Amino acid sequence: MKVTIDGQAIEVEPGTTILQAARMIGGEVVPPAMCYHSKLKGSGGKCRCCLVEVAKGSEADPRPMPKLMASCVTGCQDGMEINSKSSPRVQEARKSVTEFLLINHPLDCPVCDQAGECDLQNLSFEHGKSESRFIEEKRTFEPEDIGPNIQLHMNRCILCYRCVMVADQLTDNRVHGVMDRGDHSNISTCISKAIDNEFSGNMIDVCPVGALTDKTFRFKSRVWFNKPYDAHRDCPTCSGKTTVWMFGNEIQRVTGRKDEFHEVEEFICNGCRFDHKDVNDWVIEGPRAFEKDSVINQNNYVKKLETVVINTEETILLGREVDRKKISMAEIDYNEKIDGNPVNSTKNG
Repeated sequence: MKVTIDGQAIEVEPGTTILQAARMIGGEVVPPAMCYHSKLKGSGGKCRCCLVEVAKGSEADPRPMPKLMASCVTGCQDGMEINSKSSPRVQEARKSVTEFLLINHPLDCPVCDQAGECDLQNLSFEHGKSESRFIEEKRTFEPEDIGPNIQLHMNRCILCYRCVMVADQLTDNRVHGVMDRGDHSNISTCISKAIDNEFSGNMIDVCPVGALTDKTFRFKSRVWFNKPYDAHRDCPTCSGKTTVWMFGNEIQRVTGRKDEFHEVEEFICNGCRFDHKDVNDWVIEGPRAFEKDSVINQNNYVKKLETVVINTEETILLGREVDRKKISMAEIDYNEKIDGNPVNSTKNG
């Protein structure tokens, strides 16, 4: 099927959603998503951040859809034309959704451990307003320890349901979920029961805001002061493939590996996440490869570029080899001159 998003056409398989098609194209056409997670079944359709305008339904029925559609749960049709960032309606809707998400969200980015890798922070930077129209009192909750290594800050929660789906799909006995209804809805455990299953730490990774925090990392450092490295170890419970965040020679936290859309690639166990903070426990593969610009990877991210091959003479593209050696001091042997002769040689003067 052929789908066009912001003027860019792409061929997709039947069953592909608009959001998935936009991610195949990449760049600025990709709608923001706070509740959708490709590894979690049934996710999406709750935060309304990914709204897009369907200007043409399909070749069979070219009528536009009257309302903005959630791209994460709307399937593509052959000939469909979608407006994402290019649509004024979409931009206004994203500003409104951002304003609603920030109604009860505290302005505690300076003390929040999620700052620097927060999806809501990125969303508000692009679509937020400089001042709030909300004059009522924000709802507040006390921080709650929902496990030996996890603390819940319900004030920051946007009810994306990701943590609930992780518990549903990775563990046998889920003990937490959404309590109450309407504007009283909140994430909590049943009768303050602790979450102690082996994969509970993945709730921290999938949380798009700072509602679920790692108690072993809280207030230790800012993420942009850490250097993330891909690492692995032999683990009997999970794949053992993680990202270790280092400050000098100290591992300050361990997380699952994430892709450019901040989605976990492979879920890891609590043993890898909380119990192995010694460098000797891990095989360091190398610096984490980034594909998206952020404060963590400023000037270090890798863009997907196609190699361009130009059939011409080498000197036209690269210049003379002797000139390249003059420019690149690292290639010059200190025991010889630039012309290739030894330093003490009297040849050529």
